[in-house]
Amino acid sequence: MKYLSLILKNGIRNKRRSILTIISVGVSLCLLGVLLAVYAVFYVSEAPPEQALRLVTRNKISLTVTMPGYYRDQIAKLPGVQNIMTNNWFGGVYKDTRDPNNFFARFGAEPERLLLVRPELKMPEDQKQAFVKERTACILGKPLADKLGIQLGQRIQLKGDIYPVTLELIVRGIYTANTNDEVLYFNQEYLNELLPVARRSNAGAFYVMADSLESASRLGKQIDTIYYNFPVQTKTESEQAFSLAFASSLGNIKKFLLSICAAVMFTVLLVSANTMAMSVRERVKEVGVLKTLGFTTEAVMGIILGEAAVISLLGGLVGCLLASFLCVGLRAAGGFLPQLKQAAMTPGVAATTLAVALDIGLISSFIPAWSASHTPIVDALKTNI
Repeated sequence: MKYLSLILKNGIRNKRRSILTIISVGVSLCLLGVLLAVYAVFYVSEAPPEQALRLVTRNKISLTVTMPGYYRDQIAKLPGVQNIMTNNWFGGVYKDTRDPNNFFARFGAEPERLLLVRPELKMPEDQKQAFVKERTACILGKPLADKLGIQLGQRIQLKGDIYPVTLELIVRGIYTANTNDEVLYFNQEYLNELLPVARRSNAGAFYVMADSLESASRLGKQIDTIYYNFPVQTKTESEQAFSLAFASSLGNIKKFLLSICAAVMFTVLLVSANTMAMSVRERVKEVGVLKTLGFTTEAVMGIILGEAAVISLLGGLVGCLLASFLCVGLRAAGGFLPQLKQAAMTPGVAATTLAVALDIGLISSFIPAWSASHTPIVDALKTNI
């Protein structure tokens, strides 16, 4: 600590180079911070309270393969099941496919059960009743309604692709929720009436509401065991795990994030190492003077490492600040992947980013610092650089 003032002065002695290095490190660590925030949302953070008691049962083969609808009534009789609903991914086309805003999640559900299994969907009571009682009614999240310019009472049309039907729906409710607020729900019975008889009894997934955390941890294995010897086997997992599996259908998200993080760290390490090598090479004679004045080898090495750490940490702070702004935009664009709506520069993510910045600074400067600090005084003073 007694060399702190010297470290700070030397760290920014070449202002242009120091500022450019801080900006380079900051931009790289900004990307790293955003990736870490996304990684934390998908693989580290705990499920929101409203999801803790919910399980999702789907076909063991794939999300796209349906199950017999009568499974619902059998699962509902299990001890610990508070409620259960059928949930079917409709897909289809809204208006046209050229506008990416027209691509959003559309599910057929059982209105009364939906409001019980997903109590976090908040909307006026009259809208709830209209959704329950009207066969062609639908509800959607407020962010989605605002993005599409949809109002209460408006008629919308969904042209099926998975299902060979066209749905004529009326918007009877606009809800708010902490997560999954860009989803449209319609009455599954309306879809069944339009389908061939052979396809009416199938279900894409069952959302199971447990009566306690203990029941939730037990029911998953119990449900899958019941249907283990059935022609159609099931896979039951927490809603958070199900959402992650749904997102993983786009690719190996975990591998992608880790690969990009590694590439970013390697790149910023090269930038920092080049800068520190140039800085130390210019000051070999100064190192000789410091050692002549009584500075030990360890002290000289500590000063050089400290300078690199200061520059890297400043770059890390800039990166965290930029990443926090990007996370705001990421939450606004979360739409189809509701987990992204929770992306933020949390204290843990910021601390990890700054720790990476510190490590990069120390690693990149270690060899130049070792070389300079161990240069004999006579050889250092003879240097012409």
